[in-house]
Amino acid sequence: MLYKHNDNYTVESVTSGHPDKVCDQISDAILDAYLALDPKSRVAVETFGGHGKLVIGGEVTSKGKVNYKNIARKVYKEIGYDNELEISAHITTQSPDIAMGVDMGGAGDQGIMYGYATDETPEFLPKGVVLAHKLAKKLEDARKSGEIKWLRPDGKTQVTYANGKLHTVLVSAQHAPNVKIKEVIKKIKEKIIFPFLSPEEKRKVKILINPTGHFVAGGFKADTGLTGRKIMVDTYGGIIPHGGGCFSGKDATKVDRSGAYMARFVAKNLVASGYGKDMLVSVAYAIGMAKPLMIEAINEKGKDLSEIVRKNFDFRPLAIIERLGLRNPIFRQTATYGHFGKQNLPWEKIEKIK
Repeated sequence: MLYKHNDNYTVESVTSGHPDKVCDQISDAILDAYLALDPKSRVAVETFGGHGKLVIGGEVTSKGKVNYKNIARKVYKEIGYDNELEISAHITTQSPDIAMGVDMGGAGDQGIMYGYATDETPEFLPKGVVLAHKLAKKLEDARKSGEIKWLRPDGKTQVTYANGKLHTVLVSAQHAPNVKIKEVIKKIKEKIIFPFLSPEEKRKVKILINPTGHFVAGGFKADTGLTGRKIMVDTYGGIIPHGGGCFSGKDATKVDRSGAYMARFVAKNLVASGYGKDMLVSVAYAIGMAKPLMIEAINEKGKDLSEIVRKNFDFRPLAIIERLGLRNPIFRQTATYGHFGKQNLPWEKIEKIK
C-alpha cells in the first residue's frame, strides 16, 4: 500500500471547554488520580455530561481510592465553568474474563491502531493539524490571560488546505452575550488568526468567524459531551486511518491507547532517522494475547519497513508500558489539543534506530 497524505484536506480542533473535551479531561484526571496512588491500576472510565448533569461510569481495579465527584468538579472549574453539576458515578471492577488475559501480559482488547508522522513540521505532524490546534489553544490562552475578556470556554477551529496551501480558516468562539458580532470578528481575526498567518495568507486566505452570527450558549448548557467522541481531533484529523478506539480514561493495558502511542513513537522515529518523509505504522491485537497479530510500516514511496520495526521495537503491551513509562500519571495533558506533537510526552521522544 502506498501512503502519502493528500494536499487537499480539512481538519479541526476544539477548545478545552468543548463538551466532549470536558468529558475527556475528567476521564483522564480520574485515570491520573488512580495511577498516582497505584501505578498498576486498571482504569476504563467514561464520562457523559450535559444540561446540568454529569455521569461517570466504567471499570476500575486499583488499590487506590479516589473521589470521582471532587475530581470532576475541580476539572470543570479549572476549565472555566462555574455552574453547578449534578454528578453520579457508577464504577465496577474489571471483568474477570478480561482480567485473566491482561494478568498474563496480554492486550486488554482487540483492535487495530495506527501511528503516523511526517517531516512537514517540527511536530512531525501535518501543518493543518498543527495550525488547528494552535488556533484552538490560542482561544483558551486569550481567554485565561484576559487578552480578550469576553471569550468563554467553548470553541472550535477548522482549517482547509487546497493544493498544499492554506485556503480557509474557521473559528467559532463562545462569547459573552453583550458583545457585538463585529467586535467578535475583529478581535478573533487580529488576536487569534493573524499571528499564525504570513502576510500573503492574510490577504488571500478565506476567514470565517462565528458563521451563525452568535455563539453565547456553550458547554453543557448548550450541548452534551462524551468521552472519546473527538478521536480525530485527538490524532491526525482524519487524514490517516483510525482504528476506532478512543484514548481518554483508559490505562495503558488497553492497547487502544498504548498501541496507538507506540505506533506514533515508531513512525516519528522512522521519519527522524531518514527512512521516509511520511510514515504510516499499523498494529493489530487479539484480546488476551501479548504478541501483535500484525505490524506494518510503510513510507510515502510504499517501501515496507516492517522488519526494521520488529528489530527495534517491542509491541507487546507490557513492553510498551515499560519503554514509554505509561504507568505514570501523565494523561490529563493529552486530553486537549491532540495526543501527538507535544515534546514532553514519552512517545514523542526521538531515539536512534539501528
